[in-house]
Amino acid sequence: MSKRDYYEILGVSKSASEAEIKKAYRKLAIQYHPDKNPDNKEAEEKFKEAAEAYEILSNPEKKQRYDQFGHAGMGGAAGGGFSGGGMNMDDIFSQFGDIFGGAFGGGGGFGGQRGGRRVRKGSNLRIKVKLTLEDVVNGVQKKIKVNKLVNAEGLTFKTCDTCKGSGQVTRIANTILGQMQTSSPCPHCGGDGKTIEKKPAGANEDGLIRKEELITIDIPAGVEDGMQLSVTGKGNAGPKDGIPGDLIVLVEEIPHERIKRDGTNLLYDHYLSFSDAALGASAEIPTVTGKVKINIEPGTQSGKVLRLKGKGVPNIQGYGNGDFLIYINVWTPQKLSKEEKKLLEKLQTSENFKPNPTHKDKGFFDRMKDYFN
Repeated sequence: MSKRDYYEILGVSKSASEAEIKKAYRKLAIQYHPDKNPDNKEAEEKFKEAAEAYEILSNPEKKQRYDQFGHAGMGGAAGGGFSGGGMNMDDIFSQFGDIFGGAFGGGGGFGGQRGGRRVRKGSNLRIKVKLTLEDVVNGVQKKIKVNKLVNAEGLTFKTCDTCKGSGQVTRIANTILGQMQTSSPCPHCGGDGKTIEKKPAGANEDGLIRKEELITIDIPAGVEDGMQLSVTGKGNAGPKDGIPGDLIVLVEEIPHERIKRDGTNLLYDHYLSFSDAALGASAEIPTVTGKVKINIEPGTQSGKVLRLKGKGVPNIQGYGNGDFLIYINVWTPQKLSKEEKKLLEKLQTSENFKPNPTHKDKGFFDRMKDYFN
């Protein structure tokens, strides 16, 4: 099933302001909140769907990428755990709880907490991945070693004795207005609802240690230099058994030796000898997916553009491939032997060797204009 458009989910237009997006999300999340819809799977899915849409559209960088590439820009084309693959309830409660204010009383799972308990998220990790043009055109799977924080082996937790796992303590005070009840984060566990029971040697105060992990990343075809992809849950572990952060992957495209990229099109300069241009010839062109044989018509002019349709870079949104454009350059000899010079001098005065362009012989800019139109 294809994903629904994020703007459609929230019921806002692409020109909606940050405040309008926030207001739309708050309305939907309150409507489908688990406390109002207990044991309702459909409401839970709509609650998650709205949170996922808000995660993207409330972030200027992610919103710009989504506006440009759609779901594929969020990594949807990769299918390998990129952002947009669905949020769990702890993600939502941890990240967006403060948006609801007091809509669900003191706890309600919000305010960065779940049932009053704080759920902490680990920090994100950033890496750079270098890709060849072949990687970009075909898509590629990369195995990357990442040094990250993980729960130490043997780490155990126990329910906080003070708050009994709620993450909050309640106090009742007598005032002139009567009894007042207030709730605040548990001072013993810091609002986590749990404390470390056994901390292995070498672990930090949260029971985390650094460990190298081999992570497999599926990079979709059509990515561009400078694009960032997010692998959900592959960052540092969250303290106190919290939510792991994400792995942010920055794409760096290695320039090809002979082929240049222009968006989804690939550009290649092919040089012809004067005799091949005049008499016609065949040539093998090295495309990214293999060699392609082309025919050069007799009388081909320098500057002619040949197109191999669909042999370019895939559109990251899935709208087909660009083209492979071959620019013909007629090579003028720079050194001549005596015999070669005599031959050319004989032809120099021939009428057929004098430039005589007609309206059919368009210049470079006219040819490019025709191509893009």
